[in-house]
Amino acid sequence: MKRKIFGAVLAICIGWFQAEAMTGATIMTSPEVNNATSATLSCNLTNPSSPIKGHYWAKNGKKIEDSESTNMDSYAEHFIEKADYHQAGVYTCVFLTEPQANATIEVKASPHIKAPKNSENANEKDKAVLSCVGQGYPLPTDWNWFKLSDAGEQSTIYNGTDKYEIKSTPNRTTLYIKDLDINEDMGIYQCQGTSEVGTSKDQIQLRVRSQLAALWPFLGIVAEVIILITIIFVYEKRRKPDEINDDDDSGSAPLKSNAATNHKDKNVRQRNSN
Repeated sequence: MKRKIFGAVLAICIGWFQAEAMTGATIMTSPEVNNATSATLSCNLTNPSSPIKGHYWAKNGKKIEDSESTNMDSYAEHFIEKADYHQAGVYTCVFLTEPQANATIEVKASPHIKAPKNSENANEKDKAVLSCVGQGYPLPTDWNWFKLSDAGEQSTIYNGTDKYEIKSTPNRTTLYIKDLDINEDMGIYQCQGTSEVGTSKDQIQLRVRSQLAALWPFLGIVAEVIILITIIFVYEKRRKPDEINDDDDSGSAPLKSNAATNHKDKNVRQRNSN
């Protein structure tokens, strides 16, 4: 009985010791990076649960190529040459221990806002669709649309009106413009994305075509056909008298030839009879 009690107490103590050993490891990290031109990320592991066999770095959960090291040192660092929206994200330093120890560092940059198409064409009375995408970390939390005047002044476009509808997600915003008017809606539109780090924007030029624009190719073809028929008609009308004269001349020539031949034959017969 005493042995069972002692064994149970010993098992509890061993389990507690192992838990302490596993949770006792700590990693001191460099502070997060905000809109820096370059940065050096660092992690310092203390009280590892087992000998360190190496380390590597990951970005947004994906292992960074050529970042793995077999160095058994408790210090790891990763250099970022340009901490822009391309390099922004959540970085993780992973130490190869049993179990693995890791910590994260956030690299933040102003969002990059880009319109996939900087020019859009639409017909009058139809609907135009303008869109912009956001890249980087963190993604925009607020999206806004503006219409720019010829003087460069911007007027805010509000969602949910009879004219405009805006649909946005963290990485994309889309503006729908209904019942296009060639005089009021044509122009330059600006999309703007804002995150906790900064703001960025891009522009789209909207061209509105007249309702008759779709008929111009057809009308052009009709005009070409009419012109061609007119030319053929005039040409045939001018050419007809000349052809009649040519036909008369060609018809009279054989008659003269036959008359001459008959006259010669008559003269020959008369000479022979004499």
